[in-house]
Amino acid sequence: MQLTVREVGTFLNAPEATVLRWIKQRGLPAHQVGGQYRFNRAELLEWATAQKIKVSLELFDQMTSDAEPVPHLSEALQAGGIHYRLAGANKDDVLRALVDVLPLPEETDRKMLLRLFQAREAAASTGIGDGIALPHVRNPIVLNVTRPSITLCFLEKPVDFGALDCQPVGVLFSLVSPTTRCHLQLLARLSFALHDAQFKEIVKGQGTAEEILRHARRVEAAVPAPAVEAGKAAR
Repeated sequence: MQLTVREVGTFLNAPEATVLRWIKQRGLPAHQVGGQYRFNRAELLEWATAQKIKVSLELFDQMTSDAEPVPHLSEALQAGGIHYRLAGANKDDVLRALVDVLPLPEETDRKMLLRLFQAREAAASTGIGDGIALPHVRNPIVLNVTRPSITLCFLEKPVDFGALDCQPVGVLFSLVSPTTRCHLQLLARLSFALHDAQFKEIVKGQGTAEEILRHARRVEAAVPAPAVEAGKAAR
């Protein structure tokens, strides 16, 4: 389901007039359907993260189900791994090296995956500013994975990603998810974490894996419990 202007205003804690202004002045991705603006959740999350606008996680409670629990950021990072000194002289080199380290099933066509990453970057840079990028594919289901993960890579040398702030990128968070719903949940939680000054500082400073995971768990403690999980705890 796509979002309305009113829902986006709730999501971004902004009046509807501000949402409409952001479409014209700040490039907020919007699509016209029957004369009304509609917003894709993934595009909205990516835009808000790049614009450093804090998102409301409560909006995603409705997307949680017993069959698909909300993934924790620290668990996703442990599943995806944290890698240092990823080599590459340019964006394509870096994406190729990233695809090589992603924890994927043996049958995954990594060459196809690289093309999907490149196509995503050609459509719009995943550089969100401050030297950070979030490379991922538009349709996570094509990867055929069974559990979500976030792979964090620190580049050996920052490269140009075409980010809005024109800063070269030295940090990559790559999301791999079994479903679109799970991808959105992960992206929302990562966006929430990147608004935490301490978490962002330890990431930009290329802290140890232990430090990064510790701060991820600290940030998670401040995330409101989704309605489904809260209901389970009450029983």
